[in-house]
Amino acid sequence: MDQSTARPCKEVASFKSHPLHLFIPPYHSSPNLHIIISIGSGVGNARRFFDHTLKAALEPLGLDERAYQLHETESDTHITDLSRTVFLPRANEGVAQTILLLSGDGGIVDIINVLLSSPQSGSYVKPVIGLLALGTGNALATSVGLTPVSSRGLQTLLKGKPVSLPTFSAKFSSGSRFVADESKSFVPLLGSDEGLGLVYGAVVCSWALHASLVAESDTLEYRKYGAERFKMAAQELLSPSDGSAPHIYRGKITIFKKTQEEDREIVTLDRHEHMYILASLVSNLEENLRISPLSKPLDGQLRLVHFRPLSATEVMRIFKLAYQGGLHVDDADVHYDDIDGLRIDFEEQDDRWRRVCIDGKVVRVNEGGWVEIRKERRDILDIIVDFEK
Repeated sequence: MDQSTARPCKEVASFKSHPLHLFIPPYHSSPNLHIIISIGSGVGNARRFFDHTLKAALEPLGLDERAYQLHETESDTHITDLSRTVFLPRANEGVAQTILLLSGDGGIVDIINVLLSSPQSGSYVKPVIGLLALGTGNALATSVGLTPVSSRGLQTLLKGKPVSLPTFSAKFSSGSRFVADESKSFVPLLGSDEGLGLVYGAVVCSWALHASLVAESDTLEYRKYGAERFKMAAQELLSPSDGSAPHIYRGKITIFKKTQEEDREIVTLDRHEHMYILASLVSNLEENLRISPLSKPLDGQLRLVHFRPLSATEVMRIFKLAYQGGLHVDDADVHYDDIDGLRIDFEEQDDRWRRVCIDGKVVRVNEGGWVEIRKERRDILDIIVDFEK
């Protein structure tokens, strides 16, 4: 049996106290404890994890099926629709809610985007997320300490406390679209006041190699390999089967920083050719891939990792260092900085090389377009973490 479908470990199964975030008043007889099973996340173990592990951990606390609403995703927009029709209205009415999310990073980004794309009332009460890591990379879960993998964050759910989740905004030039259905269809972005596309995230915004490998590996065929799908896609991108050289990504990169006097400093990179551009709020992209070693859980600091075009051998060497606790940031070819924001002006003709990754979601930018990332100042969501363990 897969670890994610096992019975709760002894420590979890014997946990008998009552975490306040699991015991909240109902709303007109409707429970405010929600459990979302994301069917398409990771390798498809979310339903089995609920049936064999989560239910068994909740029942000793007196939380049977009458104590929560169970939602099983039926489409790519299910969590977005649920956030718009239930979570946001109740939050604006001052109703406390806890959402147990059996998914990867994409589930949280769906909720964040609805909450941040709408005005918050004066009575707004932040929903609380209990993340149970059933995705592929599980970057956010790993970075906030939802380990060991065998419990998928269940121990943290039972012992942790809600803490504010930092987020960022990514504003896109008009015409940008979400990539859906294995790149067969495209979905409009939510609009900003200026008529531009606006997406929010809590993990990473990337372009070039990272965004390409996420996009190329987002198929049913690749997903069955779990986190290995990223390495498989990277191999094809770095050493194409047709024998060609890896793509050189072209664009203008502008970095926004804040000085000690809180003034804004703007730095434009001299080079217009790139291999890797990634802005991160988290330390890890996978359990052992420490992309931003200076990042602390939920510290809210954006950090940028980037490097120029290199051979496939050199790129693989750099990533071997990243898997060794983040040693890549000490390499002479890698640049690593604290930033307040980032802008990319794309200089690519082919749509394939104008894809941006926001927390696992892929956005295709139109030719001549751009994206600009900023730290988000609003505080709209808590996540359960355990910093005392």
